[in-house]
Amino acid sequence: MTEFLKAAFKVDYPGFNLDVDLKLPASGITVVFGPSGSGKTTLLRCLAGLEKSGRMEIAGKVWQDENVFIPVNKRAIGMVFQEARLFPHLNVRENLLYGYKRTPLGLRKLHLEEVVRVLALENLLQRGIEKLSGGEKQRVALGRALLTSPQILLMDEPLAALDTQRKTEIIPFIRKIEKELSIPIIYVTHSMSEVLQLVDTMVILKNGKVVDCGPVEKVFSDIHLRDAIGDQHSGAVLDTTVLEHDTEFGITRLDFMGQELSVPIQNINPGQELRVHIHSKDVSLATQPPEGLTSVLNILKTKVKKIGKNVGYSVDIELDAGRPLLATITRKSLSNLNLQPGQSIFAFIKAIRMVHDSENI
Repeated sequence: MTEFLKAAFKVDYPGFNLDVDLKLPASGITVVFGPSGSGKTTLLRCLAGLEKSGRMEIAGKVWQDENVFIPVNKRAIGMVFQEARLFPHLNVRENLLYGYKRTPLGLRKLHLEEVVRVLALENLLQRGIEKLSGGEKQRVALGRALLTSPQILLMDEPLAALDTQRKTEIIPFIRKIEKELSIPIIYVTHSMSEVLQLVDTMVILKNGKVVDCGPVEKVFSDIHLRDAIGDQHSGAVLDTTVLEHDTEFGITRLDFMGQELSVPIQNINPGQELRVHIHSKDVSLATQPPEGLTSVLNILKTKVKKIGKNVGYSVDIELDAGRPLLATITRKSLSNLNLQPGQSIFAFIKAIRMVHDSENI
């Protein structure tokens, strides 16, 4: 992981302390996740330059330490909030150009035409703000932030005020910004649906401290993070590639690390990526492949990596399938299988959920 952002902050408020030390990658979307009051927005305030204590370095340049402090208005940061905060007396085009005109010529890396294309704003440029939907307003707010040519984009619960349909409309644009414009994004949310659809790197905050930080597939399947992730989401997040569609049986076949998975047929072209979520309770284990026919379509060859502590009558097993996978089995099954770290094992996957349907996960 190429480190792009290094930040360490200690901030004391009445009844709350933030104490974090982060190293984040130079690409992708980093999601800061945690319950209300965990320090997510406070962390963004520090990154934006609204708190003077601490140290922050971006791309090898110190923005803040005991000797240096670049003020918020001088930082190459784009900010997007829960409310769009657009100027009501300006139309869409004028709102987009507001930050662009205030960015020095030599620092302008993004221009109106490119941002309008990426965010599909062509038909909205002359429209008044009062005539925009909530989702359209957030797209304009995104565009305005991008036209300041930021080195990094900070997003504080930007979809919280939108309904499910509008959220579904906006999320692909956030992904598109990162992929096409190569701008790292730090995205704050308490919505697991948004986490699953957006995250590359995940930071989990609790009571002002970092519980864990790392690639999404590692964090979700870590047997020590069940409480932080939540029992209903404990499992694996896998990025797969569409191989082909079997229209006769209504199945889409996916490649996962050289092994094959089957899911209900998807409207996605072969070669495209599809992210899936497998709950730990939907994975059962066997020491041998099935000898006869089975109704289970998805069976992966894996190895036992770690055996967790007993949780009631169950235990979590962390597996290595080329990427981390998690299974929750009974203590009785663990005893019967006599599992040991390093042992080869077959994972029978009873259900796979598509992440674009994650509102229902």
